[in-house]
Amino acid sequence: MPFSEHATIDPRHPRPTGPASARDLGRHAETPYADALDRHVSRAPIQLMVPGHGGEAEGLAARLADFIGERPLQLDVPMLLDGIDLGADSPLERSLGLAADAWGARRTWFLTGGASQANRIAALAVRGLGAGILSQRSAHSSFSDGILSAGLAPSFVLPSVDAAHGIAHGVSPAALDEALSEAAHDGRPANAVYVISPSYFGAVADVEGLARVAHAHGAPLIVDGAWGPHFGFHPGLPDSPARLGADLVVSSTHKLGGSLTQSAMLHLGDSPFADRLEPLIERAVSMTASTSSSALLLASLDIARHSLVTGEAQIGRSIAVSEAFRDALRVDPRFAVLSDGFDRFDDIVATDPLRVPIDVSATGVSGHWLRQHLIDVDGIYFEMSTATSLVALIGAGRTPDLDRVLGALVSAVESAEAGFERAMAGASDFPPLPPSGSLRRLPRDAFFADTELVPADRAIGRVSADTLAAYPPGIPNVIPGEEITAQTVAFLQAVAASPSGYVRGAADPAVSCFRVTRDD
Repeated sequence: MPFSEHATIDPRHPRPTGPASARDLGRHAETPYADALDRHVSRAPIQLMVPGHGGEAEGLAARLADFIGERPLQLDVPMLLDGIDLGADSPLERSLGLAADAWGARRTWFLTGGASQANRIAALAVRGLGAGILSQRSAHSSFSDGILSAGLAPSFVLPSVDAAHGIAHGVSPAALDEALSEAAHDGRPANAVYVISPSYFGAVADVEGLARVAHAHGAPLIVDGAWGPHFGFHPGLPDSPARLGADLVVSSTHKLGGSLTQSAMLHLGDSPFADRLEPLIERAVSMTASTSSSALLLASLDIARHSLVTGEAQIGRSIAVSEAFRDALRVDPRFAVLSDGFDRFDDIVATDPLRVPIDVSATGVSGHWLRQHLIDVDGIYFEMSTATSLVALIGAGRTPDLDRVLGALVSAVESAEAGFERAMAGASDFPPLPPSGSLRRLPRDAFFADTELVPADRAIGRVSADTLAAYPPGIPNVIPGEEITAQTVAFLQAVAASPSGYVRGAADPAVSCFRVTRDD
């Protein structure tokens, strides 16, 4: 029987109530910006302006129109048009106001540079509050880029780590409080805090508790919620971080919210820091945004907001199908659901039901091999793999054919067991995470310093000019300005030598040399 015919929602997931009922659903039936583009196209305008294709499927644009259709060309209009995005009460402004209401924010910005742009904006904005930033060590590289650009002085709090699977989770309020107190004691008080929730594997942190701790230390809380744009739109989902007290929320709307790839939002919470942050964000948006932002991406954000607010029933079906998939995995001894063990970690308070992390370690087959086999043989693409796991991502409102997925997964394992192909690799081969070296220079200063490549043994004790992160678990082991230690060198080289590991940012695959500053 198909999953969708017998699916049930797992009662272990939190079911917040209120956000959806508090919205004016009648208002959210509108899509002001997308409707304005429709009106523009309906006039059949003659465009003697950019973009060069002029919205027409002829000339040099004929091949492009064959590829994507003429309609996207017609909708691909430039910025600063009356009736679309000009004026204080333009369709774009109304769409932004609806988005802020939908996610419980004071103000929302539409972005066409992805959550990476939002991370850089957040870093630039909080620099206006001071140079100190306390960041979860497993922050996305785009936030590290923001630290460099803004000239922030970082200190770090380590997330909890599932050593058996090489997975980084989140930060508990107690761990954050300890890290903030320690930073202040060392003369490095934090002017802002950056954490991640949910994780790549669907682990949800106690955002409300983290916000209380950050605010008690006089710092706003930035939440990288890139993987949770759908939160708050169904009782079976965790709530939106902006409604839980976060001051800034990075939202990668395209990931599970249904907008086009590269579109994202940044939400400003209605918090004690909002008055100070708002003009800083506005300036940072101006610095990072294109002056030719894609109307198609902006319209997709407007439509995604409408679909999420009005699509509770469809989201419920996605949750039900996802839970049925979990149930089917649980009855097969070769598989397990990784999130079933999340209660072992005190930083995890909930799980995103639309993420299904599958433990494949009992199969004896590498998750990397399984993912590639399913792509090559069955045309099934999992979001990611590790040596011991696969992660399935189910977009809000989708009900994919998970019967077919489970059948292909079982078939792949059985073909490996029969000896046709096999790939063994375990995350347990990796040594423990080493402590980071001391921060001897600001990351920005080290990044722009005069540098040289030196052999690994000569790099020990020197200052790194690069960010190096071993996968798994993807936590930066050294950032620009930090001292390179013997333990870090040994760890990075061990991971690089493993069949299932690699080091992002390394000068060579074996990590035989390091880029260091010359004048340290």
